[in-house]
Amino acid sequence: MPIAQIHILEGRSDEQKEALIREVSEAIVRALDAPLPSVRVIISEMPKSHFGIGGEPASKVRR
Repeated sequence: MPIAQIHILEGRSDEQKEALIREVSEAIVRALDAPLPSVRVIISEMPKSHFGIGGEPASKVRR
């Protein structure tokens, strides 16, 4: 059972996360010839203040 774990910054819509799950699942099916029902995708969202870019929290670097 292939499992993809993806870390993203919070702020994306449910529709965007659904599209991400769909697209990643389809890529795994193509790349590994795995049956779609066996694919798992885990999205972990984190606050922008919990992610650093160039020594600064992403909340200060990105809008």
